Amino acid sequence: MCGPNLDLKFRMTSRCILCSARSHRKAYPSYPLVTYAILFWCNHCSSITCFPRYNDPYKLIQTRKGRCGEWANCFTFYCRVFGYEARLILDFTDHVWTECFSNLYGRWIHLDPCEGVYDNPLLYEKGWNKKLDYAIGISKDGVHDITKRYTRKWHEVLSRRTITSEDTVSAILMNITRKCRSGLSSNEHLALEKRDRKESEELSKATYLEVNNSISLPGRQSGSVEWRAARSELGQADSLSCSSCPIRRCVDAHVSKIHDALSAILSHFCDNNIPNERIIEVFVTLRSLMQNLKDANFKSRRVTLDQKSQQIFEILPSAERLLSAISLKAELHTVGDPSVATDGNLIHTSLALPVALDAVDEILSNYKSNIFYTKGHQFPRGNRLCSGSVLASSEQLPIGIATAAFDGIRLSKWEEPDGAKGCWLMYKVHGGQTCELESYDLMSANDAPERDPMGWVLEGSTDQRSTWNTIDARSSVIFGSRFCRKSFTVDKRYKANVLRFRFLRGRESSANPRFQIGSIDFYGETHMA
Repeated sequence: MCGPNLDLKFRMTSRCILCSARSHRKAYPSYPLVTYAILFWCNHCSSITCFPRYNDPYKLIQTRKGRCGEWANCFTFYCRVFGYEARLILDFTDHVWTECFSNLYGRWIHLDPCEGVYDNPLLYEKGWNKKLDYAIGISKDGVHDITKRYTRKWHEVLSRRTITSEDTVSAILMNITRKCRSGLSSNEHLALEKRDRKESEELSKATYLEVNNSISLPGRQSGSVEWRAARSELGQADSLSCSSCPIRRCVDAHVSKIHDALSAILSHFCDNNIPNERIIEVFVTLRSLMQNLKDANFKSRRVTLDQKSQQIFEILPSAERLLSAISLKAELHTVGDPSVATDGNLIHTSLALPVALDAVDEILSNYKSNIFYTKGHQFPRGNRLCSGSVLASSEQLPIGIATAAFDGIRLSKWEEPDGAKGCWLMYKVHGGQTCELESYDLMSANDAPERDPMGWVLEGSTDQRSTWNTIDARSSVIFGSRFCRKSFTVDKRYKANVLRFRFLRGRESSANPRFQIGSIDFYGETHMA
């Protein structure tokens, strides 16, 4: 899911953190700043584990531990910081998630940071087999009953809504909303009431929509299997016939544009026989500029150019292309000092700058190691596939999801908790196109070399995954370091709209059950099917 990396750990303490034996809930003591705390006594070693439940997102950013409530609290906080209108959704059957209002689509969009799923409101009823009753949206502008968005079994849900009458629920929520909006202007009131009416119409229609049975939704992923099973929220996720993951879309068009722009800069140097020392000097200057931009204020991102930086844009026309890929613009001939600033797309700039920095770092590392750019064979290069859909055998939530292998950021990775003895990842080409794959890159992740892939088969399909053609196969591959990129040329050329990696084993599969890969990049020509 596109959004800030919360880097929290899901906490459902049913086992001792010291000896891993079963522990049991004992008490709810009171602590300052804590909504409530749970104490767990270990049945084996008698140690006590305290699990405080904080509500303050500032405190949660420090502790980085929690269940769905803490996750949704932090994620909603981040959304508001980034300027999005967001609200918490409280599910009375014990779950919490987020909704953001999309000005583009003119509606509220479901976002579950705990599961890494977005705009899939039937996840709970269809995927988890939840028996919903009340789902309440809570924002600074009011409180709304939005249960109908999350069900296609409204009559069954109604039979479980027994706290009070439907009229009383509506009256209470309207009264709270009225108080929340008491300080707003008449224009603000009118705008919110118009939006409320539109949402009410949308929810009324939602209960009559048919369920798309061709879409498989996973059971709950967060929490231990034992805990999820006790809550009957496994759904179909543990069936060996399907993946436990949702289909995820890669938001990585900016990665391909950045690589294209950097490749154009290197091609210019190559065509003009620029000395390697000068190339390194230019990229060191470029890196310094990117770092200063990354460190600048989010809303008013701007950096004044020194003489060296200004020369880059004077001698390299393709440098402007790089800025455009990051949603930046050079202001060289305006009143005041020459500078580089955001072009207005603040979120895109924040996503793209780390990608550009990592790519420049890799180029510098290559040149300092005497690995020089050659057109079409060295990183970075053009024709990188982007915006495809990914489905994996499994993934580690929250920071080891499958699309992390395509986001262009070195520190992120796809991690498969039980993939060392075999796992798979499928990539569907964007927009119904087919691709004739020419080559692909794999990069080792940031740590744990024992989890690196050592052997794999790459396959392609054009008939809805009924048959697969082998495109490439490798064995006994060793990644010599962390962030080690290896490029593989494909000898067998097949047109395919779905590509599949079958990773056969990890480097030390007998010692470590986990599998991980830092990045995957496909290169080839795409055609309309």
